[in-house]
Amino acid sequence: MGRVFVAGSINMDVVATADRHPRIGETVAGHAVLYFPGGKGANQAVSAAKLGAPTTLIGRLGGDAFGHELRTFLAAQGIDLSLVRETAGAHSGTAVITIANTDNTIVVIPGANALVSDDDVVAPALAKGDVAVSQFEIPLPAIEAFFRRARAAGATTILNPAPALECGADLLGLVDILILNETELGLLAKTELRDTDDPARFVEAARSLRIGKDGVVCVTLGKRGVLALVDGEPLIVPGRPVKAVDTTGAGDCFVGAVAAQLAGGHSIREALSYGNAAASLCVQRMGAAPSMPTAAEVAVVSSR
Repeated sequence: MGRVFVAGSINMDVVATADRHPRIGETVAGHAVLYFPGGKGANQAVSAAKLGAPTTLIGRLGGDAFGHELRTFLAAQGIDLSLVRETAGAHSGTAVITIANTDNTIVVIPGANALVSDDDVVAPALAKGDVAVSQFEIPLPAIEAFFRRARAAGATTILNPAPALECGADLLGLVDILILNETELGLLAKTELRDTDDPARFVEAARSLRIGKDGVVCVTLGKRGVLALVDGEPLIVPGRPVKAVDTTGAGDCFVGAVAAQLAGGHSIREALSYGNAAASLCVQRMGAAPSMPTAAEVAVVSSR
């Protein structure tokens, strides 16, 4: 079995719940403030680990109270943290999240995540059969260095370009599997997309991206499911009807699940279907990292 290596952000999510989001300049009364381990890198690592993949997280924490709490939580999930460095003088990454009617707004303060360097990401001993995963909450040069190392070792690379940022062709050319939502796809394809658009628009936009040879582009569409371009042909994985409580970690759950399945030797089609089932469980719980399901839970849902 291969391993999953995630180079990415580690945050504490400070979550405020309310009936609706405030307009600009407006104050609304909230219901609760909650603290959850998060960060796209940490979320994806937790997802992969809880689904049975040997998982290593690469990143940085501050030497603050949040940093100590986050390390304790991640270690309890069975994640190898030997490549997570504590950075003196920096605060741990923090995300301020507002949730209203299951929709969320997020402001991320990178903190120590912004200091992840090339030296950090080239440390792991990757091998063929491993899966290297990253996102856009650490510096782009570090992601490129990580994927170059992965490519040289014969590992599969997965990029989740979130939050949406423009990036160079050199980085996209190192990507085997690109997992993104309609907003991120629209930015990279230089077109405006909505999650209600006809699937043909997503296929057209996905085909315009210049990722690695034989690369897969996978567009997550929330309750509509997943649309992927595999071997140049569209593949649709229908959404699963559930009552969503918090969608914050859904995309990260999906990425981690796909990585875990590929590390386990499954096909990309099997991995996408499995990831869709895992994400349908994630959205029914509060929080990002704590909402990630176990392999046993996904097995029950997948059998239906």
